[in-house]
Amino acid sequence: MPELIPLSDAADPRLADYVRLRDVELRKSLEAERGLFVAEGEKVIRRAVATGYPVRSVLTTRRWLPGLSDVLGDARVYLVSDEVMEGVAGFAVHRGALASMARLELPSVKTLLEQGPPRRILVLEDLVDHGNVGAIFRCAAALGVEALILSPRCADPLYRRSVKVSMGAVFAVPYARMTNWYDGLAELRALGFQALALTPDQSAVPIEKVSMGERVALMLGSEGDGLSSRWLHEADHAVCIAMSPAAMGLGVDSLNVVAAAAIACHSLMR
Repeated sequence: MPELIPLSDAADPRLADYVRLRDVELRKSLEAERGLFVAEGEKVIRRAVATGYPVRSVLTTRRWLPGLSDVLGDARVYLVSDEVMEGVAGFAVHRGALASMARLELPSVKTLLEQGPPRRILVLEDLVDHGNVGAIFRCAAALGVEALILSPRCADPLYRRSVKVSMGAVFAVPYARMTNWYDGLAELRALGFQALALTPDQSAVPIEKVSMGERVALMLGSEGDGLSSRWLHEADHAVCIAMSPAAMGLGVDSLNVVAAAAIACHSLMR
């Protein structure tokens, strides 16, 4: 049975895991220091628990408790009013519950890609928007991509907004983070991956026409600059999503990274 602890003060130190959830810099340091992340809402909390993430504690109100009681085990549950919840988090928590979850140790890139092994993966270079990272995980999960590799500076998939936007898909697709960006693609190639670099350049091969090998890594670049020149140069093929000539004539020459990821993943899994 969960341990139910009523609290009435938003400044109670026992709620420190949940403070100022919209303060990105604070949350980055706090979550890294304590080895935690925050899951928001019943569906996401259930997916995190089902994937094996341990529950540190739960922050919720009495009216939301019955929907979670069967998955909480003996977790510590802080019961508060809506006003206290908003005072701690910094916004109205419409999904009614927050859970502080302990992070699991990530596998190395080599370990992840030797298990299974996956045949189709995404590689994200320096995407800094947490919402975009979460949305790409959702695309990958929905279309059957088997793993994701993140560059060292890529945004955290377990940051609250990433988890929320992904609807818990960050728990469905295994991932690893590179420790060495400079030699990252060489490591993938040594593991037998053909590297495809997605670019808006319409002189590249349309992705649906490229000849794909047994193992393929599709690389997506940052929101502003796209892939670095080094990764573009090291790729086996630069590939593009063919744009409408009429749209090009009006100056619409690319898609945002999430839309591009969805279309490219569909082609990758053909």
